[in-house]
Amino acid sequence: MKRDDAPDSTNAPDHDLPMLTAAQAAHLRALAALYSEDGHHHPLHNLAHKCRQAPQAQWPDLVAAHFAALRQASRGGESAEELLRGAHARLLPVESLTPDAVGSLRYARVVADGLVFAYALDGPTSVRILTDEDVERAGLEALGQAGRANLMRVPVEHAEVPIDGGVRLHSLYGDSPFVASQALFLSQAVHQVTGQSLPDAGALVAVPSRHNLVYHPIADGSVVDAVNCLAAYALGAYEDGPGALSPRVYWWYRGGLTSLTVIDDDTRAFSIQPPPRLLGLMKGLVRLDGAGRLATRAAADGPGVAEHTNATAESTAGLAQDPAGLGSAFASALALAHTRCAADPEVSHIDTWDAWATAVQLGSALFTGSQPQECHLGEDLAVQLPAMPAEPPADARAWLDALYLAIACRQMDRISRLCEVPPTRLREDDSVDEYVLHWIDTLQTYFSPDRSSMDGVVEKLVATMQTSGPDGVTHAPLDFVNRIDYQPVALFHRLIARDHDAFAKALAEALSDHGGYWGESAAPRAQVALGPLAMASLAYDYGFPIDPKQRYLPTYLLNRERIEEIPHAGSPSSGP
Repeated sequence: MKRDDAPDSTNAPDHDLPMLTAAQAAHLRALAALYSEDGHHHPLHNLAHKCRQAPQAQWPDLVAAHFAALRQASRGGESAEELLRGAHARLLPVESLTPDAVGSLRYARVVADGLVFAYALDGPTSVRILTDEDVERAGLEALGQAGRANLMRVPVEHAEVPIDGGVRLHSLYGDSPFVASQALFLSQAVHQVTGQSLPDAGALVAVPSRHNLVYHPIADGSVVDAVNCLAAYALGAYEDGPGALSPRVYWWYRGGLTSLTVIDDDTRAFSIQPPPRLLGLMKGLVRLDGAGRLATRAAADGPGVAEHTNATAESTAGLAQDPAGLGSAFASALALAHTRCAADPEVSHIDTWDAWATAVQLGSALFTGSQPQECHLGEDLAVQLPAMPAEPPADARAWLDALYLAIACRQMDRISRLCEVPPTRLREDDSVDEYVLHWIDTLQTYFSPDRSSMDGVVEKLVATMQTSGPDGVTHAPLDFVNRIDYQPVALFHRLIARDHDAFAKALAEALSDHGGYWGESAAPRAQVALGPLAMASLAYDYGFPIDPKQRYLPTYLLNRERIEEIPHAGSPSSGP
């Protein structure tokens, strides 16, 4: 007699049919054995899901109906025309390729962990998987074209599912057993149903059952939470069945599927392990999104002037007790400077200038340290920036923001000191692409004391340009790179060539791309093209014929009319 606290192995999940206990699975296999022919065994996963939801007294009838449908579906003999008319590309669970089936499905292939690609014939009363003989009769190329076309004609419904934390999942669902198979051609399916295109980075995808496909476009920092949401959903929906397909989360990228889910075969434990390229994308998107650089709903719904003013004042005032908050204080000040330009795009008011000056002070202090100084936030509101040591963070894009601000506000001393920040420190930022680091190297070389030769600048600019193409970008969305991030590089190229006409053309393109990227967004960074403003300010000072009244370029910063003295940065170890 076993002890009361001893585990009952018959009540544990079956290893191959985890939706049933070991005892239930053994009972189901015994019922199915009555219908095996010449030792041929059929997959039982879908049947197991049906049985789990019914009393065991009904199992014999369910098993009989299941094998009757299989016999009906396996008759075959259709003409080539009939095959092409009804064939659909189909995703199958990898366990459906039993040793008996493999011999007649040599054309089928594994397209991702747990998923097999094959063709299925959608008949009036049943669906059957096409064999090698069917494929030969219809012709592989013709079958491929027909299978895709028929699959994409399958009717599906679309629903957008908001999740706590700002995550939005998209569900494609329907009665057809081919809905989930549209993951094979996800870009086409999404555009067909929603009218929108997937981002260059692709999408996270789950296909828990053949009737349901859930995806999340990889476009912003919510991708991290989306992975966890999809993982929980995929496993739960897969176990609910019937029609179970896969419990995994996949990355759809450039037409291929890569499993992010790793399953321990011994313990059945699940974990998520993104491949290096996706991990790099996720890091880059989180950092970009957190800094408000991406044109997302969250960026447009952010705080206004009053909230940014309070956040900047509070975070700056708190630096005496918590110097580690300087990065957050700079981010708030930068957002305030941009946000004030929504109502004052020319920076004609003193309150707007104060916001820009404060952003300059905090950005420089973040990377180079500073002596105590007063920061003005308008309407007689001033906060004290305490003495800060030079402890530059490994944040390459924040350094660029600080430099762009210093250039636009003509702070030559701060520009020089920012360019003395060790490149090795900025290279520790693993959230940026290589071209960003080359661009920083270019600017630091350009503003170095020894500018007798431009050879080093040109060499590093070429490296920036060469690494900013689609093959070299692995961390940032290509749309953001092409329309926002690369534009200062293109302008600098024309600047050092002293090509006035080419610079004017590149500036017009940069401002057009800025407007096209942000649209009518109310996000802070939508208000000013900061990088192009910095390059235009340099060009203006070099005598380039630049119209100072252009959208996204604050007129009175560009033409220097609003530029006033900003408290001296100084050196933390020197006097004021």
